[in-house]
Amino acid sequence: MSFPSDFVWGAATSSYQIEGAVHEGGRGDSIWDLFCRTPGAIYKGHNGFVACDHYHRYAEDADLLTGLGAQAYRFSIAWPRIQPTGVGPANQAGLDFYDRLVDALLARGIDPYVTLYHWDLPTALHYEGGWANPDIPQQFGEYTTHVAKKLGDRVKNWMTHNEPQCSIYLGCGAGVHAPGWKRPFEELRVMARNVLLSHGYSTLALKAEIPGCKVGMAPVGQTCIPASRSAEDIAAAKHQMLGIRPDSLWEMPLWLDPIVFGEYREDVLRDPVAVPHLSEADLKVIHQPMDFLGLNIYSAPIIKAGEGGKPATLDDSIDDPLTAFRWLVRPESLYWGPKISHERYGLPIYITENGLSNVDWVGLDGKVQDPQRIDFTRRYLTELGRAVDDGVPVEGYFHWSLLDNFEWAEGYKERFGLIHVDFTTGTRTPKQSYHWYREVIASNGESLRADPSTVV
Repeated sequence: MSFPSDFVWGAATSSYQIEGAVHEGGRGDSIWDLFCRTPGAIYKGHNGFVACDHYHRYAEDADLLTGLGAQAYRFSIAWPRIQPTGVGPANQAGLDFYDRLVDALLARGIDPYVTLYHWDLPTALHYEGGWANPDIPQQFGEYTTHVAKKLGDRVKNWMTHNEPQCSIYLGCGAGVHAPGWKRPFEELRVMARNVLLSHGYSTLALKAEIPGCKVGMAPVGQTCIPASRSAEDIAAAKHQMLGIRPDSLWEMPLWLDPIVFGEYREDVLRDPVAVPHLSEADLKVIHQPMDFLGLNIYSAPIIKAGEGGKPATLDDSIDDPLTAFRWLVRPESLYWGPKISHERYGLPIYITENGLSNVDWVGLDGKVQDPQRIDFTRRYLTELGRAVDDGVPVEGYFHWSLLDNFEWAEGYKERFGLIHVDFTTGTRTPKQSYHWYREVIASNGESLRADPSTVV
């Protein structure tokens, strides 16, 4: 296991989950502000109105990144902070906040990786139909231009969307995320088309404003793990991971095939599928060169070849380890996810999110002991190193998350951070895992070889 000398080690956050200051600096309302005001929508009525107060404490958080030894920081821009209603001139105070954040990072030798959409849609656009509105792809392109003009002289790595599967299905189909809609699948397909178009317009805007920049996307890394190394099980896992099923928006080819190939591949279309209707004109916009693929990977099912070679999901074992969120711990997902994704799309890979929710608190000694997070991350990074050894061009890893934060519908119940946040006082306390990850970064992964029993 050996990571390249130029491997990028970092941590990630998103705007709504940490910034707070929802009524400051000219920021407009987002769909998450609206959803948080909906009775029963969020665990115990929590909201993101203050969150980690990163808007006021960004310099302190940048110092914590320095203490971590992070080489890069992935964060997102709040669209309503840039355009309070989603259209029109840019809000200068909003641009200035991200300008200060980028300068603070660069002054500390930390490379910014910017995501343009991590789910906080301006409420004004929501009332005009949100992602179902045919105007929103170009509106997203215009928003991108505002951001690129301000930050493009310093930010070279960009992601258009984070997990469009979640923002469309969880928010507009299942109704468990903002905006809380439960729309029929046919409408969700229209939204998926508009997200794809918005990626195209956004990429065009970035490339026009920032020559030489790199643009990617960070979908959910819908990974499948083969039950064995047999050719049959591997083929079944690939089929399950790369197929598209009726009434599902989760599979990566639905989002990536039109972007990377300019069409849906034949192996997708020969199944009875429900892909978005894309015209030739749509595909010309969507099919823009993508420089890397971001994968958000936490877990995965185990797949075997069933009757006739068809994929069959193995039942979970009663002894399978679970995170505090009750997600299965499946380290091999960080081997198979990048491997299968690269085989299909041929792009360099970043792990743009990986981590776990854990039951963490500040002990009587003032420390936060989280050995499960260390063990989890060691196991996953070891598998990622195995993928690198097998020739997969993995260029970086961003741990989710830098800070405990607002975990969407779960409020503040789930703690994913390397740094504990007291949400009453705002006090930050680096956890044991923070110090452990610092050694991983400093050694470029070599410390992962140490005997786990010797790690304090």
